[in-house]
Order: sequence, then C-alpha cells, then structure tokens
Amino acid sequence: MPSSSNPFSNPEWLPHRVDVSARTVEFIRIARDDFDAPAFLADRQVSPSDRLTVSWENVEAYGAETSRICFIFHTAFCRSTLLVRALDNPGSALGLSEPGIIASIVNARGAADHLIRPLVALLARPHANEAVAFIKPTNHANRLMPALLGALPGSRAILMTNSLPQFLRAVARKGLMGRRWGRQLLLEMQSYAGVDLGMDARETFCMTDMQAAGIAWFLAQRWFALHLAGQVRNVSKDRLSVLDGDRFDGERARTLKAANAFAGARISEEDAIARANSPLFASHAKSGVVYAGDNTSSDPRFEEELEQVGQWIGAIIEQSGLDLPLRHELF
Repeated sequence: MPSSSNPFSNPEWLPHRVDVSARTVEFIRIARDDFDAPAFLADRQVSPSDRLTVSWENVEAYGAETSRICFIFHTAFCRSTLLVRALDNPGSALGLSEPGIIASIVNARGAADHLIRPLVALLARPHANEAVAFIKPTNHANRLMPALLGALPGSRAILMTNSLPQFLRAVARKGLMGRRWGRQLLLEMQSYAGVDLGMDARETFCMTDMQAAGIAWFLAQRWFALHLAGQVRNVSKDRLSVLDGDRFDGERARTLKAANAFAGARISEEDAIARANSPLFASHAKSGVVYAGDNTSSDPRFEEELEQVGQWIGAIIEQSGLDLPLRHELF
C-alpha cells in the first residue's frame, strides 16, 4: 500500500468510526490545511477514495510515536470550538475539533473501549514539527475522560466551562431543539455522573426545560470537580487545568499562550496576538458565518426564570459542598 494511502503512516488519515459488528475502523483522509475548517471533523464529507476500513486487530497493534496530547473537555456552549480552532497552528500544534471516532466509541457502549489507546495515538500523530495535539471531543464523550486520560499517561487536559446563566442563555438561543437537548443531556449525565437530588419521577418530569438544563450543567461541573479532586482513577490534578470561556473571550492572546505552555508547546507573544485578532474570532466557530452578536431575548419573563433557576441550582450546589462553578486557573 503506498504511504499516502496507508492510514498508519500518513497522519492525514484520521480514525473516524468503529463498526462493532464488523470489527473494523473506518478512516477518512483530510488534508492538513483543512483540519481547522468550521465543521466538526465528525461531520466532514469526503469522497469514497478518501475512506477506507481496517480491522480492529491491525488498529490494536499500532504503537508509533505521537505528539504530546492535550484534551479540551468542556461542558458545552463555552467557546471550546473557537479555542481549538485558534490553537491549531500548522508546524507547531495540531487542533482537532470533535473527531468522529471519539463519539463513535461512546456510541459503541463499551464494545470498543479497548481501542481507545491506539485510536487516540492515531489521532495525535504529528505533522511536520507539531509538538502538541489539542483534541476537543464532543461533550457527550465526557464519560470517557478517565479512559482517554488513562490510555496515554503523559496526556493533559484543559477543562473548559462557563457560568450557569451563560450556559442557559446558549440553550435558549437554540430554541425548541436546544431545550430538548438540555433534557437529553440531563438523562445522559445521570447515567454516569448522577446524584440523588431527592426528587421522585413525577417531580423530575415536572421540571421546566431550564431547570433540567441547569441540573445537567451542575452534574457536568461536579464531574469535572471529581477529577480535579483526584477522586477518579487514572487522573491526577497536575494533569488538569480549568479555563473559563468568558476569560478566554476577554483575554484571547493570554489564553492561547497559557494553553500552549500548559500543553508543552510554544507560541510567541506576537503570534498569539496575531491569532487573537484574526478573522477567526469574527465568525461563528461551528459554521463560519460572520458573528452577529448575542440575540438572546431580553423578555423579562425569561430573565425571571433564569434568576429563579439560578437560585435553585445555587441551593443544590450549597448542599453538595462543592465550590461551583469551577474556578478559572489556567492563568
């Protein structure tokens, strides 16, 4: 097989999807210059000639050198996509925004977890002199945090989050589907990071959309807090750092420098400033459409609901004994 068409020797071939029944992994080929395009890697459309499959056995045997790895785990709607795209710097650092293979491992429900180590290693292969690979999984893969960090012990992670009001406003901006998403996220979080809130099924059903999304936010924050407290196997505090999405937006160049330093890469002050002022920050990170500002409704009834939900979640946080939201610490 020519090296350009060999998924194990050419880092432009990214593992994309696992097929549990066939015991194969599908790879897709994406040119290095296209890695930072707006669409998630999971959603990229490629030609048939840029797809191939290999057996699980061949993937399991992979053990070549990788770049340093820094995951960007996030609680959704906190500018994590913008961050990983800004960190993607050909010749220095690789940025991978929501590669499909990690979501596919989640969907396999444990059947492909033994492939995590080689699959992550395949994602993080260096291009040219790139010393670090920043990998931002979907937030629906947060249950895999211990496995992803445990697979390659030298890896690190930035835990990116934001305040409850910012999160709820983002959910509301998505309309009906955003509110539905918030309820789905709650169900998902309860499956691996749930706590007993003293609510029976009827009380849970009667929650408003914003209450459900607020509890999901709390559970996601709590899940991160458990990792930071060293209560999760394979994860030590020195490998983690917290980034607040609003601090990133307010101090872009400083964030880029700090994230690179934390991951083990270098970026000059001039390059960080240039990237922080690039057109990337004037468009929507997920779609590339020019950013038109926050169009969240100022309906006083919505503002009242936000305040009430915030007080309710605040009481839950107080009872939990946790200091939430997580405190920014990357710089």
